[in-house]
Amino acid sequence: MSLIVPTFDDSVVVRAADAETVGAAPTTLRLLADSGSTGGALSAQRVSLLDGANGAAPHHHTRSAELFYLLDGTAQLLSGEQVVTAERGDLVIVPPGLPHAFAAAPGEDAEILIVITPGVERFEYFRHLARIAYGKVPPESLLEVQELYDTYFAESPTWNRTRTRT
Repeated sequence: MSLIVPTFDDSVVVRAADAETVGAAPTTLRLLADSGSTGGALSAQRVSLLDGANGAAPHHHTRSAELFYLLDGTAQLLSGEQVVTAERGDLVIVPPGLPHAFAAAPGEDAEILIVITPGVERFEYFRHLARIAYGKVPPESLLEVQELYDTYFAESPTWNRTRTRT
């Protein structure tokens, strides 16, 4: 097991008014802290999903664990072959290598704090997703940056069945 020793000297303070927002309803992200500001310790963002909206499709990270804390609402989270329904105050942590995905539960909203540790520079990844959503770059362009952002896409029949039942 390796120990991550962050290299930053001052507290990281991100005011709500200063957080960059990416995307538009029904799926928006507030970029809170990236790996560079935390000395590699973590990356954090807040995701708002309205009315059963999808968050991330199935994927895995090879080097980082991902923490999902439900600030409000109800979400579905894929963790390996298990789909967990999480509600306000629930916490789910997915280890490196395990496929995962998330979405608001059918007909529900969800506010999720997501922390990835050790951190990966991910803000540009989320901006890239927004460019795809607005048709500025093709979805296939994500395949070119999987290694850069330690985000590798996966197939999940379990997730597909769960989300199509809704």
